Amino acid sequence: MIKSCKICGISDSNTLNYLINHSYPPRMIGFICNYKLSPRYVEIKKLKELLSINKKRSKFVAILVKPDDYILENIKNLNFDYYQIYNCSPKEILNIKYKYKKKIIIAFTIENEDDVKKYTLYKDIADIYLFDSKGYEKSMSFKHSLLENIKFDKKVMLAGDIKFNDNLENLKKIADIIDISGCLETSGLKDISKIDIFLNKVKKANDEN
Repeated sequence: MIKSCKICGISDSNTLNYLINHSYPPRMIGFICNYKLSPRYVEIKKLKELLSINKKRSKFVAILVKPDDYILENIKNLNFDYYQIYNCSPKEILNIKYKYKKKIIIAFTIENEDDVKKYTLYKDIADIYLFDSKGYEKSMSFKHSLLENIKFDKKVMLAGDIKFNDNLENLKKIADIIDISGCLETSGLKDISKIDIFLNKVKKANDEN
């Protein structure tokens, strides 16, 4: 049952202001903090500028790929509500969760059923499960049907080449939160018109639940 969305890869203040002040703002806004291969990566100095804004009804998410102590210490005082973490063991994430006192989105990159089953290792740590493709900075898909028959004990966030104009009806039985980034861009930049279409579609899907 789709209840909300997360828009990721925000790197400029104009887009951030638009999202926060939209009539139907995303529940979450994600910032890529340490994955430098992504064109949406934001340096720490810029992060501090962006996150000084009043986020109003949205929550801010730090997107972290196997974070080291350097990045964790440099973002610990920023206005993040969640840490979204890729490629860390349960023990590593548990340490991060309790040291920095943040809610945790565990990100799983999916190719097959065995990848999905890894969520059971993180049941006592995760606040939200995110199932994504193995594309990282590239917009790639995976078989969302791999999630259909599993009864998860946490909210499920779904990513992986979801388009801004997709029929969200097809995802209602799988996801609580839709995670989207690259498809909201035109020539590498976030496109306000695509964002508006997507946020209105999520609102409509939520109203129909």
